[in-house]
Amino acid sequence: MNSKDLEYYLKLPYRVEIYPEADGSGYTAEIPELPGCITCAETLDELWEMIEDAKAGWLELALEDGDPIPEPSLVTEEATEHIVVHVPTPLHRRLLEKARREGVSLERWVVKALAAAATT
Repeated sequence: MNSKDLEYYLKLPYRVEIYPEADGSGYTAEIPELPGCITCAETLDELWEMIEDAKAGWLELALEDGDPIPEPSLVTEEATEHIVVHVPTPLHRRLLEKARREGVSLERWVVKALAAAATT
């Protein structure tokens, strides 16, 4: 049996590209390394859930069909998955409060805010 099962692939750090819809109706996300793995949603929160579902479905089908599954390219300096940002305590408190009000983790809230800023 192949030791690379669905759980293995779901843990890999696939790159997700996010684009705002031209008409302002929402966002599109795709995983370039998984051809055809693409989805759309009205909000960034919905988009993250939808792309995770699309990735799981893509991987499940590829495993069932015995198709090759590409693994993520090595992370380069230009495209890292982790950054460390030191912020003043008052700003940290304000960000944490906003995340709590939206019912999400601070990390998810910051990623959402960065994604929104990067698409404008």
